[in-house]
This record gives sequence, C-alpha cells and structure tokens, in this order.
Amino acid sequence: MKPLKFSPLLKSTLWGGDKIIPFKHLDCNQKDVGESWEISGVKDNESIVSAGEYQGVKLNDVVAQLKDKLLGKENYARFGNEFPLLIKFIDARQQLSIQVHPSDEIAKRQGKERGKTEMWYIMDGEPDAKLRSGLKNKITPEEYKEMVDNDTITDAIAEYQVKEGDCFFLPAGRIHSIGAGCFLAEIQQTSDVTYRIYDFKRKDKNGNYRQLHTQQAAECIDYHVESNYRTEYTPEKNKGVNMVNCPFFTTSVYDLDEPMTLDYSELDSFVILIGIKGEGFLKDNEGNEVTLREGESILYPATTETITVSGTIKFLETYI
Repeated sequence: MKPLKFSPLLKSTLWGGDKIIPFKHLDCNQKDVGESWEISGVKDNESIVSAGEYQGVKLNDVVAQLKDKLLGKENYARFGNEFPLLIKFIDARQQLSIQVHPSDEIAKRQGKERGKTEMWYIMDGEPDAKLRSGLKNKITPEEYKEMVDNDTITDAIAEYQVKEGDCFFLPAGRIHSIGAGCFLAEIQQTSDVTYRIYDFKRKDKNGNYRQLHTQQAAECIDYHVESNYRTEYTPEKNKGVNMVNCPFFTTSVYDLDEPMTLDYSELDSFVILIGIKGEGFLKDNEGNEVTLREGESILYPATTETITVSGTIKFLETYI
C-alpha cells in the first residue's frame, strides 16, 4: 500500500505570519498564515489526498475504506473511521492567547467528542521567541479567576526562551501559550476544542474582543506545579531520539546525513513522517518511493514494515 500525501489546509489568523508559505515551497499569496493543517481528520477540516489512487478523497473516507490496514488493528478498534491525530505547522507573528484544553473525560462531560493532548517541536524562531507552559506558582481556582479578571494571569505561568529543537509536551489541562516569533510543529489528538483564558485585551479586525471561555477552562486546568515543563532529551545524529511517549502518540526526531532503515515490522500503527529540514528519499518494503522534504508530511499505512531513508534530512516520526 502506498504512502499518502495531502493538500495543506492553510489558516489565516489574527496572529499569523509569513513563514509557512516559503517553508512549504507553495506558490500562494495567502496572507497572515498562522497554521497549516497537514494531516487532519477533524470534521469540516479534513485533509484531502493530493496524489495517487486516492487523490481528491477525504482522509476519513480513506480510513473507512482501508480500516485497520491504514490505522492498525488496535487503533481502528479504538478510533473507528476518524483519523486520530492532527498534525500542524504554526507560525506565530504575534502572541497567541493563554489557553487550555480539556481531557477526554472532561470534554465528554462538556458535550464535546474528545479532549486534546498535544506537543510542540520548535523548528525555528526569532532570537527573542518565547512560549508559556504550565503553572510556575501554586494557585487556587479562585485565585485563577481573580488573576484573569485583573490581567495578571501571565504572572502565574512558566515562560521559556526557545530555540530550534526544543520540545514541550502539553497534556490536557496544562495552561499554555505560544509566544511571538515561534515557528513550530504541533502533534495532537484529533480535536479542535480550545478554551481561551486570556487574550491580552486584543481586538479582531472588526474591533471586537475575542470570546473567552473562562468558566469552561476553569473546569479543565491542572493546578499541579512542576519545576520544568520543557521536554529534556539529547539530540543525536543518524539515530532516532524519542521525545514523547503518551497514550495518544509516540514521537521521535531523526537528524540524518547517512542512510537509515526504519523498522516497523512489530508496530501495529500508521506512521507519520514530518519534514523539518532538508530532503530525504524514502523507499518502503513494497518498493514505493517518495521524496520527503521540509514542510511536507507523509502518512504510511500500518501495513508498512520498513522504510529506508537516504539524503540529508531532519524529520519527526509519530505514531500511536
């Protein structure tokens, strides 16, 4: 079975920048692109296959046809015909809102399909790029509401200067915000549930404040305080380096300048490869050959046993 590539869903946003279009080598004049949804099974925002046998077909319709051959047996039993991961590139020219996502349990209680656990991998950034992740001070739900009301909630959130290669895992319930100058890849559950806590008194193009979800967010926040919210790992050349293992995805980074064979013969899951830098040439055990370069994402079906990668390329690998 051949791997799949998709047409990106480009999202112009209030805070979007100008990095995504050239990063993806697109001939496009769209402005203020804050997000490129690379692989998405989100209802009304499904990815469309860009070439091959399934060209023009929505991702979830491909899942419905191929079932466990695409997702893997356990994944298909767990998720059915909805593709379970959402892959994005994000370019923040301005600060994003302070926000939080619910867990699956809380989301269902609030009438949503599922919650959102996610991770960020910093691909590039301005010299002063920062982001916020997790509470740095112990606060109560009452203090949280007071700090939102008096514009001091950012004082309670840990802030990090970031650079290429930094990784942050964001389990549901962790308060967070992407700062101006960050250019990153995001891997998350298939969910578009975001509760906006604070938006820096910013107005949209019509002069209106954007909607806040203070009460819904209050039900979701994990008030536990940790000493460090950055994911610590040691980069290595020509080796897969694991960064995140959680029930929703496992993600590693590869930085290759010599050929390497990735072995998935014991894995019961699809695999997504996300190009971060450079270009690689991929050949799987069935003889399918594709190119992966920066700004591209490729979905390999669960039937894939091996992929041999050559070239000079840095990419993320994620699966369930």
